[in-house]
Amino acid sequence: MQTMTVSPINFPAFRCLSDFTHQTSVGAPLPDVQIRTSGGLSIPAHSSILASVSPVLENILDRPRKRSTSENIIPILGVPCDSVVAFVRFLYSLRCTEEEMDNYGIHLLALSHVFSVPQLKQRCTRALSGRLTVENVVDVLKLARMCDAPDLYLKCMKLVSNEFKAVENTEGWKFLQNHDPWLELEILQFLDETESRRKRRSKKREEQNLYVQLSEAMECLEHICTEGCTSVGPYDKEPTKNREPCSKFSTCHGVQLLIRHFAGCNKRVNGGCCRCKQMWQLLRLHSSMCDQTDCCRVPMCRQFKLRAQLDKKGDDARWRLLVRRVMSAKAMSSLYLAKRRRE
Repeated sequence: MQTMTVSPINFPAFRCLSDFTHQTSVGAPLPDVQIRTSGGLSIPAHSSILASVSPVLENILDRPRKRSTSENIIPILGVPCDSVVAFVRFLYSLRCTEEEMDNYGIHLLALSHVFSVPQLKQRCTRALSGRLTVENVVDVLKLARMCDAPDLYLKCMKLVSNEFKAVENTEGWKFLQNHDPWLELEILQFLDETESRRKRRSKKREEQNLYVQLSEAMECLEHICTEGCTSVGPYDKEPTKNREPCSKFSTCHGVQLLIRHFAGCNKRVNGGCCRCKQMWQLLRLHSSMCDQTDCCRVPMCRQFKLRAQLDKKGDDARWRLLVRRVMSAKAMSSLYLAKRRRE
């Protein structure tokens, strides 16, 4: 195999040695080590610089020479020659261009992991995260897994999860199915966990919306029974028909319809009406939250409190949890409205 040597004068990595050479009393130090690539390229370098950046290269340089020759050769094989050139340039300058990341980002990540260069590894991780596509995400995922790059691994997993239908049609996924079933299983487990979390979040949002609606219903119930609204009000006051629309009109209107039905329903005596049961639940919920029993104008408030004191079984743990969550939703809603008013 023919070996090609890069001149230290022409090799771009040596351009960043000017500061170092100016600080030496003798002049520019001569390269004392050769980096050999798969294509036969031989790159001259300085062992002191390599050892200061990479502990792995430092260990290689400190090994006892097994050959009688004094020439130090470090083989870096398995990656394109240009990526090795970019790697050596980074060891000297601690900089890497966007063009090099576009062309050799994957190879530079592998080299940074193998030779333990954390600065380059962080740079490659950020660059590859911004260059993920449906076509390359499987390859980058495998590399991130092998190179212990958790941030890049997670971003790859999220992209696979969001674009799984498109990823399934890529060559990288088909190759993965035939050659790496463990990684395929790992991805499928991640997708299943993601879907489970999504369902839990959706269920939690639905429950929270229910608590907010119940909190609004409590406010409307007190408002209707105290002031009256539209067509329903206390016995000693006329409903305020001429005032501005209620701030929670849809909820308030629904509670009014429920009250009017409750007042004239014949089935509620025997417990055979679902809407009447809802009204009973609203009245009981209000009584559990009300702290003004003596002056409260909501019907049945005092009676429900007395019944709860006499019958402890009726105030079970699930009901107490419901009351706490509705009160919490009411408090959060009040804080949010106060913040909006300040803004």
